[in-house]
Amino acid sequence: MAPARRPQNIKMKSKHIVVTVAALAAIGAGAWYVGGGTAAPKDGPAQGGQPPTVVNVVAPQRQDVPVVLQASGSVTPISSVDLHPQTTSTIRKVHIREGQFVKAGELMFSLDDRSESANVGKAAAQLARERAALVDLERQYQRSVDLFEQKFIARSALDTLRSQVEAARAGLKAGAAALQAEQVAASYSTIRAPMAGRVGAINVFPGSLVQPATSLTSVTQLDPVNVSFTVPEAALGELLAAQRKGPVTVEASAGGAEAVRGKLSFIDNTVDPQAGSIRVKAQFDNRDTRLWPGQFATARITLQTLKDAVVIPQSAIITTTRGTSVYVVGADQAAQSVPVTRLHSFGLNAAVSGLAGDERVITEGKQNLRPGGKVRLADAPPAQGATRTASAK
Repeated sequence: MAPARRPQNIKMKSKHIVVTVAALAAIGAGAWYVGGGTAAPKDGPAQGGQPPTVVNVVAPQRQDVPVVLQASGSVTPISSVDLHPQTTSTIRKVHIREGQFVKAGELMFSLDDRSESANVGKAAAQLARERAALVDLERQYQRSVDLFEQKFIARSALDTLRSQVEAARAGLKAGAAALQAEQVAASYSTIRAPMAGRVGAINVFPGSLVQPATSLTSVTQLDPVNVSFTVPEAALGELLAAQRKGPVTVEASAGGAEAVRGKLSFIDNTVDPQAGSIRVKAQFDNRDTRLWPGQFATARITLQTLKDAVVIPQSAIITTTRGTSVYVVGADQAAQSVPVTRLHSFGLNAAVSGLAGDERVITEGKQNLRPGGKVRLADAPPAQGATRTASAK
């Protein structure tokens, strides 16, 4: 019956599996014996150790390296004034043109001054009348003094005249002050340039009614001019140290024009805690108007110069949790790890300390290196026996 034969089938299958495994083991052992008892690795040469790592090297350079701080900012005028009339009136004449350069005190606008001129004349006439009245009272008082000495008038009459003279003198001073006030009001009818600069757009014309809120034009000083920018707070210490040594040179360029040189003129008294930066200004001579207010500008500050510094490519520097280092080629063509300190980075290069300057610094191939590993320069021919071909069957 079928249930009685199942154990025999299982035993037969187990025997077949054992026989198959034994046959495979025998085949493997025979192959090992024929091959000489050794197996070639999957990768690498059949005999010998690890081949030298191919690398590129450079020789460090010695040069003076300026430590430059670069920042972005904008051109700002030292002074810019928006002109408004100080009284309600009508424009009588415009004496300047848009975009014109004006000198300090130059006449720019004339307003209708007929009312102010009349008030000045009235105040002047009042002052003349008070002056004449004072002169008459002083004559009367002098005659009264003579009569009093001759005992022809009483002292009370003399005292009355003295009081009238003093009142007239006070009235004369008040008249002079009133005249001065009218002259000041009349001066508002002429608007002059408060400083030397360039005139902006003119918003009024002859006959325009103007009020104190009306903007007539603006005058902006273009020479000298400021460049305002911000620097990281981490650079504040170096910036202050450079300023203590003397004037700090700043280069600025805007609009693709040639860079101009100026001097650091202002460091703000507080650091912006949100941005972590501090506002700085530099002043530039701008006779040829290379810098224009409102332009985007790039500023560069030379904080110091590293004299005779060792310069290597930044690609040669290895940064790990233990610090920065470079690989150099030793006398026995072995890689050596040398700790270095990055002093200043500029472009593709960096000034470092920790190197004597006569080493051969590895720039390419260092990712495959270990300290003490053999290296071969990329432009050197490989040594004989470094590579082998597989033997023929």
